Amino acid sequence: MVQTATNLLSLADYLAIDDPDRRCEVENGVIRYMPPESELNRRIAVQLLIYFSQLGIAPERLTMKTEIIVTSDLVTARAPDFMILSEELAIALQGASSSIVTHDLPRPDLAVEIVSPGKENRDRDYRYKRSEYATCRIPEYWIVDPERGCVLVLEWVDGFYEVTEFSGEANIVSPRFGALDLRVDRVITAQS
Repeated sequence: MVQTATNLLSLADYLAIDDPDRRCEVENGVIRYMPPESELNRRIAVQLLIYFSQLGIAPERLTMKTEIIVTSDLVTARAPDFMILSEELAIALQGASSSIVTHDLPRPDLAVEIVSPGKENRDRDYRYKRSEYATCRIPEYWIVDPERGCVLVLEWVDGFYEVTEFSGEANIVSPRFGALDLRVDRVITAQS
């Protein structure tokens, strides 16, 4: 599907798309097909899912590739690499026909983006998604950057994200989940 200036997706159009295997995000009403995920990024996301599961977070709250609508006039929808849903959001999504967080639903507790190589990907994760997630009031957003060797933990405070950067052998500290036994060097290389 190709969109032109007169053929941009509205929120209703986007929600009506019936393709459960889609690998895309939507930016300002235009579908942006995503390349296949790198094996490293996939492993990092799985490692985080397993780690938080072992912390005792209920499986229905842990998700990969659940979409979130971040703007609605000309729809922008993002699919974080990993998310922890709030208990209220997990309940609200039970029985839903698609795993999409719309504006009328509770916010997830955590969204994680794993940066893929390339300037466009870096700009998207560091700049655009940061402001979009802040507008959505997602309380915590992580940027996992294997290329830079760091994890940025962003906490939503009064409409903006405050950033703490972790690197090397440092353990990640989460505003929502406390001090974690999760070393950055092992996260960015997907080692247990």
